Amino acid sequence: MAKIRTSFTCSECGWETSKWVGKCAQCNDWGTMVENRPTPTTSAKSLTPASPAVPITQVQGTTSERATTGVGELDRVLGGGLVPGAVILLAGEPGVGKSTLLLDVAAQISRINTRPVLYISGEESASQVRLRAERIGAMTDGLHLAAEADLSTIIGHVDAAQPSMLIIDSVQTIMDTNVDGAAGSVSQVRAVTAGLVNLAKTRNLPVLLVGHVTKDGSIAGPRVLEHLVDVVCQFDGDRHSRLRMVRAVKNRYGPTDEVGCFELVDDGIEELPDPSGLFLSDRARTVPGTCVTITLEGRRPMPVEIQSLAVAPAGPPRRTTSGVDSSRVAMTVAVLQSRLGVDLDRKDIFVSTIGGARATEPSTDLAAALSLASAVADLPLAPGVIALGEVALTGEVRPIVGLEQRLGEAVRLGFTKALIPAGADVKIPKGMQVAQVPDVATAVRQVLPID
Repeated sequence: MAKIRTSFTCSECGWETSKWVGKCAQCNDWGTMVENRPTPTTSAKSLTPASPAVPITQVQGTTSERATTGVGELDRVLGGGLVPGAVILLAGEPGVGKSTLLLDVAAQISRINTRPVLYISGEESASQVRLRAERIGAMTDGLHLAAEADLSTIIGHVDAAQPSMLIIDSVQTIMDTNVDGAAGSVSQVRAVTAGLVNLAKTRNLPVLLVGHVTKDGSIAGPRVLEHLVDVVCQFDGDRHSRLRMVRAVKNRYGPTDEVGCFELVDDGIEELPDPSGLFLSDRARTVPGTCVTITLEGRRPMPVEIQSLAVAPAGPPRRTTSGVDSSRVAMTVAVLQSRLGVDLDRKDIFVSTIGGARATEPSTDLAAALSLASAVADLPLAPGVIALGEVALTGEVRPIVGLEQRLGEAVRLGFTKALIPAGADVKIPKGMQVAQVPDVATAVRQVLPID
């Protein structure tokens, strides 16, 4: 008889090893290794299927009509709304606003649907959830609330309420009493998720799950959690910024390159169809050291203003960045010094975005270079200018993707002149003047009144 081998799995990240260790080698947490005792398996017996397999051309196609969530930005990320029977996992750091967003979604759906929405809280009491609902204006009779952590009891709530949607906050706090282990362990998360997926598919019930994340930002629990669900959304944002973004990293029913924008306010969270006001300062006055570019978050163009400052140092020169890729800024500084002769070697350099925006893609290189050149010359750029392009170490301005989308968004925001890479074959939108620049030196001469 073959010997049954035991294994040990980390309850935080799902890493598995054949021997017990005190420290997980993947997430470096101590005391998280849990023993798994597999049961011996027997060979499966042949059973007569209830219905025979048929050619795919003869399978009856049924179209599932999507239901709106009442929140346009979330509908955008999901591909148009909720698909009946879909299981959606929304993951994010603590305090980013996951529960607030889903409570608002639950209230919106309950107002436009004759059937109630069932909200299960495994972390807070019902009275605590009510306080948040009062603050964000989510008080409605169609929103049913229960504080429960047992999977069987949750299924009983579903039988009693017959809801149009089920929200679980959060999946790591729910337990299946038929499975060994504490809530949040690998075995429990796997069993609970499988049970909720089966519930959703058999009843055509959309289920939204809140998920925790680990210290490195990945979803806590086993990787099978992400494989079981239909949609995985990442909800993130800088704690010191009002902006919050929802990104779909997996979507069986729609695109995975859409982004939804929200603004965190005192009385809850609001969708932000046009977030440009958060990322751009007042353009009525021109200031040295600023340049605007357009980034792509998935398929969505987002304006970003890059600001630079170059001052004489009080000690050793410093390089400080915020919201931009520090390594790309360092390369841009080197290009300006070697190719244009800009004196940056003996200056403190500060480069930042405003509004909590992130400008980490290569297409923002040209804007960073122009803002630095403007700061050193103490001259503002020509008004109404944006810069789009990747800067190579040779000083060449290289092509980027999505140029037409970026130019279209720039026109909508009122910009009139764009610096783009030379040789770009792109349709120029009406009202936009385009200057194709082969290198950084040409770009600087286009927008700064210097020799």
